[in-house]
Amino acid sequence: MKIFSRYQTFRFIWFPKPSGQHFHKDHQLRAPLTLADFEAINRCERPLPKNFNFAGDVLDQWSQKEKTGERPANPALWWVNGKGDEVKWSFGELGSLSRKAANVLTKPCGLKRGDRVAVILPRIPEWWLINVACMRTGLIFMPGTTQLTAKDILYRLRASKAKCIVASEDVVPAVESIVSECPDLKTKLLLSPHSQNGWLSFQELFQSASAQHSCVETGSQEPMAIYFTSGTTGSPKMAQHSQSSLGIGYTLCGRYWLDLKSSDIIWNMSDTGWIKAAIGSVFSSWLQGACVFVHRMAQFDTDTFLDTLTTYPITTLCSAPTVYRMLVQKDLKRYKFRKLQHCLTGGEPLNPEVLEQWKAQTGLELYEGYGQTEVGIICANLKGQEIKPGSMGKGVVPYDVQIIDENGNILPPGKEGEIALRLNSTWPFCFFSEYVDNPEKTAATIRGNFYVTGDRGVMDSDGYFWFVGRADDVIISSGYRIGPFEVESALIEHPAVVESAVVSSPDPIRGEVVKAFVVLSAPFKSSNPEKLTLELQNHVKKSTAPYKYPRKVEFVPELPKTITGKIKRNVLRDHEWGRT
Repeated sequence: MKIFSRYQTFRFIWFPKPSGQHFHKDHQLRAPLTLADFEAINRCERPLPKNFNFAGDVLDQWSQKEKTGERPANPALWWVNGKGDEVKWSFGELGSLSRKAANVLTKPCGLKRGDRVAVILPRIPEWWLINVACMRTGLIFMPGTTQLTAKDILYRLRASKAKCIVASEDVVPAVESIVSECPDLKTKLLLSPHSQNGWLSFQELFQSASAQHSCVETGSQEPMAIYFTSGTTGSPKMAQHSQSSLGIGYTLCGRYWLDLKSSDIIWNMSDTGWIKAAIGSVFSSWLQGACVFVHRMAQFDTDTFLDTLTTYPITTLCSAPTVYRMLVQKDLKRYKFRKLQHCLTGGEPLNPEVLEQWKAQTGLELYEGYGQTEVGIICANLKGQEIKPGSMGKGVVPYDVQIIDENGNILPPGKEGEIALRLNSTWPFCFFSEYVDNPEKTAATIRGNFYVTGDRGVMDSDGYFWFVGRADDVIISSGYRIGPFEVESALIEHPAVVESAVVSSPDPIRGEVVKAFVVLSAPFKSSNPEKLTLELQNHVKKSTAPYKYPRKVEFVPELPKTITGKIKRNVLRDHEWGRT
C-alpha cells in the first residue's frame, strides 16, 4: 500500500494556531486529575471518579503541559516505515488530528456513543488516531490483527453487532466476501489512498472535517474497548474493558514495570490487534507522557530491527521473548544502541538462557512481565529487584497474587497450583468488565474469593512466581494465543482429515508452536507426507488467521481413546514435551 502521500498530507494539516481546549464538561467543574491522582486510584488508595475519559483527562492535559513547557519537546507519537517516511505528532497535534477523526466517525459515519467499531489496521498512525477518536466520542474500539481471515472477521462482526468497520485496503476483499451476512454493520471506512465502491474514504472525509470537537463525558466504568481472546473450546470470547480499567489501570505499570518518564521513547513491538499494543503503545506510555515509537515493519526482520535500534534514540524496548531469541543469535556487540536503557518482555515465558545471553551481549537486563487480556499485568520483574532467571517476578500492585488449589485454598511456597488474584468485596475497576453476552464464562473466572487466571505456576519462598503452563489447552506461540479448537475446526474441513488433535510443541525460537496430530481418511493414506503437510498448512492459513497454522504435522493411525478432546490433548501434549 502506498502511504507516503497520505502522511505528507498529515504534515501540512497541523494548525498554526491552537485549536482551543476541548475538555469535556466535567473539567469546568473540577480540577484536572494529576498523575499522582491516577497512581493513588490505581493503588486503591483513592476512590474511582464518577467520570473519566483518557483523551480529555490525560492526553489533553499533556497537550497543556507542552504549551507551558512542563513536558519535554519529545513527540507523543513517532512513526517510521524504513523507507524514509516519518511522522511526528506532539500531544497538541494528536489532539487536533484526533478531533478531526472524531468528527469523521460521528458525522459522515453516523456513529453514536456506545456503538462498536471493529478496527483492522496495521501499524500506521491512523490506528492511533482512530483509537483516540473513539475515546473522544464514546465509541467502543475493537482492534483486530490484519491476519484475520474472512471467517474470523465474520465471527467478530456478528458476535459484536459492530456498526462500523475501519480497515486497510488489504482487508477489503475478506470483508466484502462476508459483509452480506452482517446485518448490523452500517458503515465501512477505508484507510487507503484509493477509493472502493461501498466504502467511505477516511482520507477524503478527514481533509474536510472540523477540528472543533467536545470530548464526551464518559463514565469511569463505561465500556471503552473489546478484545477477542482465544479459549480452549469454541470461538474467541469478547473481553470488555472500561474507560478506567485501561485508562487508569495501567498507571503503575507505566511507572514501575516500564519505568517511563515523559522524556523517554518506548518502542513496543506488539501487533495492533492485541491488548499489549494498548498497554505499551497507548495507555501506560501516554499516562507517563512518554513518546511512543512505531516502526511499520510488516514482517519482522532482525537486521531492520537492529538498524532501527541503533539509528533512533529509543530508551525503552518491549517485545516478545521470540524476538530476543532471534536477536541473541546475532553478534550484538557489533551494535551501539545509542540511548537504550530498559528492556522488557512478556506474552510468553522467557528462557533463562536468552536472558543471560542478552545481558552478556548488551549489558542490559531483560525485565519479564506476566499478565492477561482480562486483568493486565499480574507479575513483573521491576527495576531494583533481584532477577531470578526463569521467574516472572513478584506480584504487582494492586494485586494480591496467590497459588491456589482446585478448591480455592492457598498453597504454600513450592507447591504447584493455579495462579489467582485475591478479590475483596467488589470487582476491581482495573479488571475487564465481562465477557460480553457470556455470563457463564465470566462467572467461571471466579473460585471462592479468587479470580483464576487459567495458568498454573509455583511461588517460591521469596515471593517470586514461576510459570508452569496453561491449565487449559491454549497455545502461546511468539506471544500469540491460539485455541486448539479453532485449528482443529479448520483441519476437519479438509477431506484428508478424519480426526485431529492440536497441542503445543517445544520450539527453540518461538518457545512453543502449534502441532497437529492427524488421522487421515482412506483415500489420502498413501499421499506424499511432505506435500500433504504443506497442503494442510495452507488450508488452515486460508480458513483462519495464518499465525494459527500448525508448523508441525504428524500423521497417526489413531488418536488416544478418551472421552473428551481436552484429555486427548493432555495425553499428546505430555508425550510431545517428554512428560510420559
